[in-house]
Amino acid sequence: MAIQPIRFFGDPVLTTPASLVESYDKELRNLVEDLIETMHEAPGAGLAAPQIGVSLRVFVWDIDDQVGHLINPVLDLTEEMQEGDEGCLSFPGMLYETPRAMGTVAKGFNMYGEPVTIEGTELLARCLQHENDHLDGVLFIDRLSKSDRKKAMKEIRNSEWFGLAEESGTVPRLKISPHDTMGLGL
Repeated sequence: MAIQPIRFFGDPVLTTPASLVESYDKELRNLVEDLIETMHEAPGAGLAAPQIGVSLRVFVWDIDDQVGHLINPVLDLTEEMQEGDEGCLSFPGMLYETPRAMGTVAKGFNMYGEPVTIEGTELLARCLQHENDHLDGVLFIDRLSKSDRKKAMKEIRNSEWFGLAEESGTVPRLKISPHDTMGLGL
């Protein structure tokens, strides 16, 4: 098993919906172990496969000394909401108040293909929702209020890590299509 580099905001894998896992094999078990090791090394409370460049529906968490993983998750959320600070390993050093459901029931599979149901409230519910969003190509800044998102984008542009990604050419650049987009493109 190995610690993997974490992808930062700007990497297209973070905004692309991940594919369903179809094979519960040794390679998948290695991926789960890599995610756990990388999450602990960072350190973080959760980590999704796209954050290490693997576009599969897999995530791990470590909340209240309970380490877990879920594959091909489906979440049911409570109507009651919570507000709280949230950060992300793909946005180093950033923390913003982010609305989330107070509770969730997450159903999926473990690394051996066995069905798993995880029920969580408060911090665990927040983590499960955050990591599941990564699998759908949704980032926590997408959940912020308009004013907080504006602040977050300014913080990103001024961050050291975003500048490094830009210099190395890993930040996507907006390109204008040379083809007629019939008013649908930028």
